[in-house]
Amino acid sequence: MTAGTQEVLLRTVRRVGTSGAPSDVRVVDGRVTEVAPAGTLDPAGPDTDVVETGGAWLGPGLVDHHTHFDQWALVRRRVDVSGCDSAEATADLLAAAARTGGTDGVLVGHGYRDGMWPRPARRALLDGAAPGLPVVVISGDLHAVWCNALALAHFAVVLGRPLPAGEDGVLREQDAFDVTGALSQVPDAVLDGWVADAVEAAAARGVTRVVDLEMRFGLDRWVRRVHAGTDGLRVSSGVYPGELDAVLARGLRTGDVVEGTRGLLTMGPFKVITDGSLGTRTAAMADGSGVLAWPFDDLVAMTRRAVDGGLVPAVHAIGDRANTLALDVFEAVGARGTIEHAQLVADTDVDRFARLGVAASVQPEHAMDDRDVADRHWAGLTERAFAFASLARAGTRLLLGSDAPVAPLDPWVSMSAAVGRDRDGREPWHPAERLTALTAWRGSTDGGRTTVAVGDVADLVLVGSDPLAASSAALRDVHVLATAIAGRFTHREL
Repeated sequence: MTAGTQEVLLRTVRRVGTSGAPSDVRVVDGRVTEVAPAGTLDPAGPDTDVVETGGAWLGPGLVDHHTHFDQWALVRRRVDVSGCDSAEATADLLAAAARTGGTDGVLVGHGYRDGMWPRPARRALLDGAAPGLPVVVISGDLHAVWCNALALAHFAVVLGRPLPAGEDGVLREQDAFDVTGALSQVPDAVLDGWVADAVEAAAARGVTRVVDLEMRFGLDRWVRRVHAGTDGLRVSSGVYPGELDAVLARGLRTGDVVEGTRGLLTMGPFKVITDGSLGTRTAAMADGSGVLAWPFDDLVAMTRRAVDGGLVPAVHAIGDRANTLALDVFEAVGARGTIEHAQLVADTDVDRFARLGVAASVQPEHAMDDRDVADRHWAGLTERAFAFASLARAGTRLLLGSDAPVAPLDPWVSMSAAVGRDRDGREPWHPAERLTALTAWRGSTDGGRTTVAVGDVADLVLVGSDPLAASSAALRDVHVLATAIAGRFTHREL
């Protein structure tokens, strides 16, 4: 071994996706260099980090293919109202939070889901919850914000325009995004600290890479964070239409590694939103309901410009009409990429994903969060909602993620929802669309890797049990013993 070589020797591991026979695995300078029967590899020198695993299961590091990382870091410090089953309960919880103090001028709640509420949101409820204080509640799907009168007045000044909320105080789609963006404007040092905590939490769940689709282009913020020592994740940072020209002017292409970040940061995809969401009832549907964000010709033009500049498209589509439109865009441009969410897909479109080389970037926990909302608002259509198995059978590549903060940034939660279609003791929802454990695992790793092999970059996760043999309930509670990026531990309990 040469001076400065870094070696890790993992003893007595069982590799996910193999027979499970105990092995020793050697990692040198960030790559797997040897796999041999347990007890046959010795340290190369006194500085070798020897890890006795006791038969833990070793797999490739996990990837969350769709996050909004700044929002996830912020939400971890906001009032969680996701458990409230009515507008009144939400207002009561916020009133209790207001009494405890500690707000920074605006009381912010997150996670309301009103699709099953017995009565709609009303601005007056929030006016009474915290008199004298602006109150904003962000919906669980991020596509709506519910505000009191003071908050509407405050953000009208901040944004420099009136906000078109009615008596309910609810803003939807772009107006909601604008308010959420304004709420995200906290000092860099504060946000970076919260992001560092969230990175540490993700590493503790076995995550080695995220695709960050924050609406405000984040690559330069991530560079700053890595230089400051927040280096527990690989990050692919995407861009939206508003900053597309600036990114193209910089010559950034999807997959480009940012210099000076030790390979941790890469340019991500071009993200464009075509429609709204199920929870906000703005998904673009074949019956003509919902919201389309862009005319087809504009979508084609901007997507072609992005593709010509070297960016891979990631197109948000929830409703069946939006998914048809998104596939039409890919076909018109002649590009490959991803459709983000793909929640309701027409039968005639299922085969088009694979034929066009378009991957489905899906968030299985959304199916568990929204099953009752879908049964109500997509009545008669849910056999093709969150149709993961149908897409997989058609040959579509599936990529799993969380859409954090819409669902927790935890790949085990995503895999559980994908293989079980169940949660909280309820019967599986449309069980014919359950994925096999192996398909869910591949969708949660980089490049669809199944196991760890010689030559691999040593982005690794060690867990206490075989994830491919776990029940859906057990997957949610998988114990992560260690996580490593290029052989460097980002989380370690061994």
